[in-house]
Amino acid sequence: MHKTLIVTNDFPPRPGGIQAFLHNMALRLDPDRVVVYASTWKRGEEGREATAAFDAEQPFPVVRDRTTMLLPTPRVTSRAVALLREHGCESVWFGAAAPLGLMGPALRRAGARRIVATTHGHEAGWAQLPAARQLLRRIGEGTDTLTYLGEYTRSRIASAVTERAAARMVQLPPGVDEKTFHPESGGAEVRARLGLTDRPVVVCVSRLVPRKGQDTLIEAMPRILAAVPDAVLLIVGGGPYEADLRALAAARGVAASVRFTGAVPWAELPAHYGAGDVFAMPCRTRRGGLDVEGLGIVYLEASATGLPVVAGDSGGAPDAVLDGETGWVVRGGSPQDAADRVVTLLLDPALRERMGTAGRAWVEERWRWDLLAGRLRELL
Repeated sequence: MHKTLIVTNDFPPRPGGIQAFLHNMALRLDPDRVVVYASTWKRGEEGREATAAFDAEQPFPVVRDRTTMLLPTPRVTSRAVALLREHGCESVWFGAAAPLGLMGPALRRAGARRIVATTHGHEAGWAQLPAARQLLRRIGEGTDTLTYLGEYTRSRIASAVTERAAARMVQLPPGVDEKTFHPESGGAEVRARLGLTDRPVVVCVSRLVPRKGQDTLIEAMPRILAAVPDAVLLIVGGGPYEADLRALAAARGVAASVRFTGAVPWAELPAHYGAGDVFAMPCRTRRGGLDVEGLGIVYLEASATGLPVVAGDSGGAPDAVLDGETGWVVRGGSPQDAADRVVTLLLDPALRERMGTAGRAWVEERWRWDLLAGRLRELL
């Protein structure tokens, strides 16, 4: 692999799925052949301290820009070019193609021999807007490879770029650490701490935003409780939608059967998955297709933990489920569909076991980080 400059806005300690994706991939590359150029997470002393502490722990250099959002401006492009030359990098990996991939031609002129740009859900949204489509087309022409998460994102992005760029697209989804997410991850301890030891638990791990569908699960709870009276919905994560979700649970009369954990440290997430009997996140597409699920790594982490999953049909979410084998895909935003599938699983331990076992095997076969990092090394 050539020495590689990773250019990204999405990098820890900033939280999020793309951030975890980039970091996990970077950790599996040769640390002597990686340099990261990233935005600053937060302004202020607390943000600087957290960022400095994180960067000091990494096995490769992390160079932070003074801004909290890298854009392909002349200043940022000049600094990326300077880092490429200073560190002798011959490859570039843009952690998110749009808009940073617009710097590709400048980095090519500076000596980059391979340029890879990764696309996520937001690039699929860009592909629907005329002006943004033109920018995607330029990014496709200025890179050697655009990577995509799954068929949903591939088909939409391919429609916006040239045939030549579309032919060079390669699938590169995020992976799962199957040694971290596994059936014995500590779920019993979490259940005991929360007083849920003897209750059927539906768990949802995600940011609390409207697209993810926690509100759909709350709307489904009366129907679920009618069939499984002691069931509880465990909502794991923080976000701007929490107050609305709490109000909705109260309005539907199910507040006693809905638990909110708030944000949970990453190290405790595997145990919180393990606290569930069923994982459910019935995500939906919003804003005319601009707010869409790119893949849904949480479904795969739940499968690795041995849980059956109930997923929404937004964007690439169905790519993370073998429908009818590792779980089910339901109409996003349909409380009835979500309730029916959740109830079926809660009432059938053998089915839960069968789907959970199939999900674990699928993750081990296809979604391990080491397999996907090997694909990235080849691209670079």
